[in-house]
Amino acid sequence: MSSDFFKPAVTVDVLVLCWQPTPQILLIQRKNAPFAGAWALPGGFLDATEPLHEAARRELQEETGLNIPEVSFFGVYGEPARDPRGRTLTLAYLTLLEVAAPVSGQDDARDARWFTLKQLPELAFDHARIVRDGLKDLRCRLENRHPEPLQPKQAAERLKQLRDHLTEI
Repeated sequence: MSSDFFKPAVTVDVLVLCWQPTPQILLIQRKNAPFAGAWALPGGFLDATEPLHEAARRELQEETGLNIPEVSFFGVYGEPARDPRGRTLTLAYLTLLEVAAPVSGQDDARDARWFTLKQLPELAFDHARIVRDGLKDLRCRLENRHPEPLQPKQAAERLKQLRDHLTEI
């Protein structure tokens, strides 16, 4: 393969949603530039030899302490100016928890915290778009009876909760 081809950086971002006590999203506060101090989805750069979904799980664990067995892919984001460090493509993943698990900021995250959909802070990069798209993707999965990563018995209840909160973001 020729080295003349452009090679953008590749990252992963993880949208973690929990249902109890109310729908909440897990965010990390960035420790480093760009956007030091800003809130963002957990995520980071892909290692050279790791599978994409494993990178998402690894970054989530490194930044929050949360060890999740499964993540579900929902989108790719690659606008040229999305990252001031240079051209970066990110693969977005979703995982769902029944209750908010304990988390803490680790590695390159200063803090990690659960936020209700009504109280999301301004987000770094294009993460607000990723959150909106991820929630819409989840809603489509529930409405079309493709509830992965939810269990079927949870789908109807979660769809109602999601519909109630989607208008708030």
